[in-house]
Amino acid sequence: MATTYNNLYLDTRNRLRRAGVSQAQTEARELVCYAADKSKEQLFRDMSLYASSDLERRVEELVQRRLAGEPVAYIVGEWEFYGLPLDVSRDVLIPRSDTEVLAQRAIERARAAGEGGRVLDLCAGSGCVGLAVAANAPNCRVVLADLSEGALRLCKQNVRRNGLNARVTCMSVNAMEQPSAMLWDFDVIACNPPYIPTADIDGLDISVKEFEPHMALDGGIDGLDFYRFITAKWKSALRLGGTLIYEVGIDQAERVMEIMAENGFENIIATPDTQGILRVVEGTINN
Repeated sequence: MATTYNNLYLDTRNRLRRAGVSQAQTEARELVCYAADKSKEQLFRDMSLYASSDLERRVEELVQRRLAGEPVAYIVGEWEFYGLPLDVSRDVLIPRSDTEVLAQRAIERARAAGEGGRVLDLCAGSGCVGLAVAANAPNCRVVLADLSEGALRLCKQNVRRNGLNARVTCMSVNAMEQPSAMLWDFDVIACNPPYIPTADIDGLDISVKEFEPHMALDGGIDGLDFYRFITAKWKSALRLGGTLIYEVGIDQAERVMEIMAENGFENIIATPDTQGILRVVEGTINN
């Protein structure tokens, strides 16, 4: 019996729900759109039309991959962050809504810096934070910095995809080394570093543990290695009055605030995410 796009979407959504997928509605839509090569608008327009048996087979293959743990973003090769479409692959973490808090704080600081403000997205991954800043603080210039070649390739693709070539550059940078002389005088350094304690990685959800890059997850024994090093060594890349802004893991905010205070940062504050978890820590350097 022929199936409409609507029934195909509803069946996919229900199967994902039964499997415990929290964003079943969004993920079902993404999978059907990808299989059908349609935009969201085209899918909604065509909901009453009948789907071909080939399309049903393609959706089934994608659903099986998802049920085996592969994240939808990797299956379809893209994800949206702060209103921007971004290419993603298994070379980078999937942009998450929690990280939009980091982007928002960085945007506000970049806007406050005014004309010619300079922003560094350190441990950039897909470039999601830096690109959100560039798109929403049009007077600033942004550097996307990462050590992974695969991540930098995606950063460059995403710069082009969002038409931000004029104000965004990409650089190979190891966050766990002293910054080079080329990296200095930033108004804002935004950083979403690896922060999962090494021993906790095996206990993560299969979609993270088996598919996302461990290089972007492992923050050392207590998860704080990157915070300690970057706070101490990268403050030299900030201009006086500049701000270092971190995303932090659950229950890490207080310790990261202490690390920043120990390294001479002032006006240190923490900002919660939509779940009320302290997700972003920031401070300024004034001497």
